[in-house]
Amino acid sequence: MGKITQEQRTKFSEKVQELKKSIDAFMDKEKMLNDAIGADQTNSVYKRLMAADEILNLTSYYLLLNAISVSLLGIKNEDHLDNARKSIARAFTHLEASVSNLIDAPFSEYEKKLEAMADFSADSRYKLLSKLGFAIRDLEESYGSGSKWKWFFVDFWGKYASVAKNMLDLKAMQKNLDFDSPIREVTKNHLALVKRQLAQSADRFREKYEISSSSTEDFRSSILFLSALRRIHVLCNDRDEAEDLKRKIEIWKGKLETDLKKKDGKK
Repeated sequence: MGKITQEQRTKFSEKVQELKKSIDAFMDKEKMLNDAIGADQTNSVYKRLMAADEILNLTSYYLLLNAISVSLLGIKNEDHLDNARKSIARAFTHLEASVSNLIDAPFSEYEKKLEAMADFSADSRYKLLSKLGFAIRDLEESYGSGSKWKWFFVDFWGKYASVAKNMLDLKAMQKNLDFDSPIREVTKNHLALVKRQLAQSADRFREKYEISSSSTEDFRSSILFLSALRRIHVLCNDRDEAEDLKRKIEIWKGKLETDLKKKDGKK
């Protein structure tokens, strides 16, 4: 890469100044909503969902600034990428407080949380999840495959899978999938998203365990994601898929037990 000229630096600085007002506005909205949550817990779930949405808007501007840096200067801007990463983490804080961060649990354990956000429509939930998924993927691609944050994204995608699953009303799902349901299409899309993300998170955590961390907690998480996916398939009456997952879970548990025995033997 050639030397960055003063003209390039000036153009980049001008773009940053153009976008700074929007960034400041989103940060002010986030602060206002955080203050509102702290001052009064009434309708806090809706305030948190609004805060998560505003934070993801802010994230998009950090990612845009990095894209401009790559375009004008030919380099990634680590500061803007780090700001985007931290803002997504803040969005997760609000979403997990709203719907819980449980990976594999009976619906009854977080049903009350969904009841508290009953007026947040199925379409709004799916749009918010789509925005979150796009932000994570854009950030991951912006860092690049060789980034030191590679394995960090396994946790981000795991959080995403859990939040997406916990935001789906499993109790009303069959009714919402009826052909005469006005939210049939968005429910189908949300369900497909949940199944896909749970399966991918199981594989990602298993890969992280095998290649990077050797942490039994990562392996246990991978099994929890499989169990959560099996729970969904049982609810959907997908008998073959549920049975396949049952066998896979047994195999993975056996592998984990074997690995634990090997570790104990070395000790």
